[in-house]
Amino acid sequence: MNLKDFQWLREPQDYQIGEDRIEITTKPHTDLWQRTYYHFRNDNAPLLQTETQEKYFSFVVKTEFQESHHRFDQCGIVMYLDSDNWLKASIEYENDEYQHLGSVVTNHGYSDWATTAIDASIKSMWYRLSRREDDFCIECSSDGISFRQMRVCHMYEGKETIRFGIYACSPEDSSFRAVFTHMRMTECQWKAHDGQQPDEEG
Repeated sequence: MNLKDFQWLREPQDYQIGEDRIEITTKPHTDLWQRTYYHFRNDNAPLLQTETQEKYFSFVVKTEFQESHHRFDQCGIVMYLDSDNWLKASIEYENDEYQHLGSVVTNHGYSDWATTAIDASIKSMWYRLSRREDDFCIECSSDGISFRQMRVCHMYEGKETIRFGIYACSPEDSSFRAVFTHMRMTECQWKAHDGQQPDEEG
């Protein structure tokens, strides 16, 4: 992927972009969240995204976060359409025992958060975001070869042109360096469903 095709939304103060390496140093009190459960809205995390009209593709990136150390420190993939419609996947630091590997899908201004606990010693993760029209699949991998599904979701505003890429943030009083490498866009690796047939229209 040509990183020159990527643009910042909320450009961070401290970052470096190389040929195949992006480093972001997060600022405290940066986050993405909308309403649900916590009843607050945070929309100030820096995002580096590119734009496409392609209906079927997969986007892969490796994240490293050796310095992540404070509750909710996170970095990962994002597809941000506007403040009310986006998705993200990341590992969020919790404590010195475990972290949350999870994803957030936000449709029409309401976020959810689906997670699983993983060991706090894990300091890198690959992600793959796949699109089939306005449906999306998020996967993760420890080695960049074998991916496992995190979730399948629908984006109500994801029918036409979308923007996707990477993000990093520290929702509380913290800062860390997030590293992104091996970014690539491929043919859609999320194959068409071969089980129960679709319902007939009408």
